[in-house]
Amino acid sequence: MTNTTNDVRQHILTTAQSIIGGKGFSAVGLNEILHASSVPKGSFYHYFGSKEAFGEALLENYFTDYLAALDAVLARSDVSAGERLMAYFEHWLETQATCDPKGKCLAVKLAAEVSDLSEAMRSVLDYGTARIIARLTRAIEAGVADGSLASQPDASAMATTLYQLWLGASLRAKITRDRVPLESALTATRGLLGLPAAVGT
Repeated sequence: MTNTTNDVRQHILTTAQSIIGGKGFSAVGLNEILHASSVPKGSFYHYFGSKEAFGEALLENYFTDYLAALDAVLARSDVSAGERLMAYFEHWLETQATCDPKGKCLAVKLAAEVSDLSEAMRSVLDYGTARIIARLTRAIEAGVADGSLASQPDASAMATTLYQLWLGASLRAKITRDRVPLESALTATRGLLGLPAAVGT
């Protein structure tokens, strides 16, 4: 693809992510995406063969950005591995506790909806979340190695448990419309990792 082609394609994905992050995949029609991104329908189908193909690309783009941001947090050298891991979950709390769809986790928003609608989109979600868990596993292993986290018999199982805990807390926060479930998840995370309770809790 040329740079111009890449730019237009990325513009569509970026514009649509904010809309779909707020409304969901099925509730957003193609015309709304086209209008918001100022792209004609013919051009849209030049980049994406169908709405489902667009959904796949949207999720792939989301995970690419998400994993890059996660890598940046976990690569910090000024704090321990345990502190880096907790910084990730603290950031999760702050972004998911707001009403701004731009900061919302698309995996949380779309998992239940599209997994039953599209096998292709479900596969992207499965692969993307597995890569997140793999990074969390390595972070836990690094924390055990540098002494900032308690010893873990199975870092992969712990990473999976934590990720699933936070997915559930994020869904619960949608129901309660407050940050209490996420704050509870943060407290539980510290306990599972053998960290002292945060000051003031």
